[in-house]
Amino acid sequence: MVQEYQSPVRVHKFTFEMVMAAYERRFPSCPQIPVVVECVITDDSWSADDSQRHTTRRCQLNVEAPYLLKKMIGVDYIYFIQKNSLDLKKRVLEIEATNETFSARVGVVEKCKYYVHPDNPEWTCFEQSALLDVKNFFGLESTVEKIAMKQYAANVAKGKELIDVFMKEVYNDGVTSLNPWTQGAVTENRELRRILSRGTEPLSPMLTSENRTHSEPDQYTLDSDYIKRYLGELSPMQESRLLQLRKWIADLQKGKVPSDTTLLRFLRARDFNVEKAREMLSQSLLWRKKHQVDRILSEYETPDVVKQYFPGGWHHHDKDGRPLYILRLGQMDVKGLLKSIGEDGLLKLTLHVCEEGLKLLEEATNTSEHAVQSWCLLVDLDGLNMRHLWRPGVRALLRIIQIVEANYPETMGRVLIVRAPRVFPILWTIVSTFIDENTRSKFLFYGGKDYLQPGGLLDYIPKELIPDFLGGPCKSFVHEGGLVPKSLYVSGAFTEREGDPLSEDSIYRSVSLGKGQVHEVIVPNRDPQSVLTWDFDVLRHDIAFTVYRSDHELCHPPADTTALCVGGGDEAKSVLDQKGWREGEHFHRVEPTLVCHDGESIQGSHVMLEVGSYVLQWRCDVLDCTHRAAQLMYFHETLTSHHYKGSMSSLQSGTSGFSCLSGKSVSSSCPSR
Repeated sequence: MVQEYQSPVRVHKFTFEMVMAAYERRFPSCPQIPVVVECVITDDSWSADDSQRHTTRRCQLNVEAPYLLKKMIGVDYIYFIQKNSLDLKKRVLEIEATNETFSARVGVVEKCKYYVHPDNPEWTCFEQSALLDVKNFFGLESTVEKIAMKQYAANVAKGKELIDVFMKEVYNDGVTSLNPWTQGAVTENRELRRILSRGTEPLSPMLTSENRTHSEPDQYTLDSDYIKRYLGELSPMQESRLLQLRKWIADLQKGKVPSDTTLLRFLRARDFNVEKAREMLSQSLLWRKKHQVDRILSEYETPDVVKQYFPGGWHHHDKDGRPLYILRLGQMDVKGLLKSIGEDGLLKLTLHVCEEGLKLLEEATNTSEHAVQSWCLLVDLDGLNMRHLWRPGVRALLRIIQIVEANYPETMGRVLIVRAPRVFPILWTIVSTFIDENTRSKFLFYGGKDYLQPGGLLDYIPKELIPDFLGGPCKSFVHEGGLVPKSLYVSGAFTEREGDPLSEDSIYRSVSLGKGQVHEVIVPNRDPQSVLTWDFDVLRHDIAFTVYRSDHELCHPPADTTALCVGGGDEAKSVLDQKGWREGEHFHRVEPTLVCHDGESIQGSHVMLEVGSYVLQWRCDVLDCTHRAAQLMYFHETLTSHHYKGSMSSLQSGTSGFSCLSGKSVSSSCPSR
């Protein structure tokens, strides 16, 4: 197995010559890095003009390996050969170290480089990289690799600190500045050589040195101060993975490399596995190019229906400086929006929001004193009901969630859910399985009105920025949402994808009813506490809707059938009437009759607490003067009980309410029980 490691550029705010003087103080041994026992010079030579020095050392290391492992391999120490090339004329020190011990089984090559900062000649840069090739190590390859990684990370973390420590010794010796090597300045150059010849030279390599040789162009390097300021705290291994991904993507793209924050998000999404992150990012970059996502911010035009009825928008920031997005999901007409702008339109809106979010993150980082890497989402569920469980709409939203998860990973820092109603467990059960586990862990839920109590929103959002619709003092410009009038629907705007077995055409059934006729769906239930849901549109005339339950078995459907449709057409009587049964004795009404008017869309649910037969019944009692048949289009579904274990307290016992979504310009009122 071969591992490569690359550390970011460390910047020492001292001249190259002063850094070299401090560097010499670290040897022959360095108490701050006890793994280095001793370094012995085996060869040391200067050029005639004192501008170049070539040094070779044999370094003894006491690797922090388990005692039993050391006994098994029969060594207490390992040895490295380190070769240094100092060029005072070019102001560069290059260091290469290779292992002498077990070289036939394990190959370690570490390279370091000190050089003058390209933008500030008073500063010095340091790069460090290594390659670890464990060929065959008595079956302990994985163990050796882990030990190496641990040791390398520990030593890299100390590198910059050590220069600062030894620089104090240089100052204490009265050396506060050193002139660079100058052609012909024999006396000054000889004095510089004398100061730089103290000690027995550099820090030896580590068996654990695991980073790539740094011969690549400067575009593959990162300053450690820059990382801390704009990317946040990263471990040496995480820094190394970031540099590796940066180079690989540059080689793949042969063009502009995504920002370091983007690379870091994809690495975090794949637990800093570079191969997996590269695959995920490569697919995302192809997706962005195919759909011209980079042009969305400049070219996207918000549809009028979104301006009027989409209840979401950016709203200041949270206490951590994250941009805050508000979504009043309970007031969002998913069905109306999809019927107006389609799934592609809703996706473009979502992508525009995400691209705005990335821009706001960059601005927040630049104006704050720390890296802001994710945004905060505040979701208000007041008004959420069964209309939000319109299955084609849910499936469209899930597709959008999957696209966002794949292309904007690790952008969600926190999700605050407020005013969650009783139907929320159903919606959450459906949606949560499609959300990344790490993202789900960032959700915080507040039911009722406790969100403004201690431990609520005030822990995360400044008091003065709590939006007015939640009882705060801050004016919110997020639209209230509401029902999209059917007059704004666009024919063909939303259709389920071809081949989808749950397409709207296949899951919705159309029925015509004459005066006095009924249409019924019989749902056998053998799963107590499962949830029966329904969604139907009244397309013409008024229709009465009721739900009944009987302990008696009303039909014998095939084993793979969950419901049986009866009535409609010439059928005038309910299956209950045909059997001569009496209400209250042979069957019971479990949902009160609801008269639904022309143009209304109805959604609802019922918790089936008992086994038996449930009957969804639609009845037409009156026709208008045209005598045209009443029409409706409906869909129903049974959600199994195991999804709701522990969540049933959030649902009403025994019955659940009807909720209405009028297709007219004004909302009709429906009772909610």
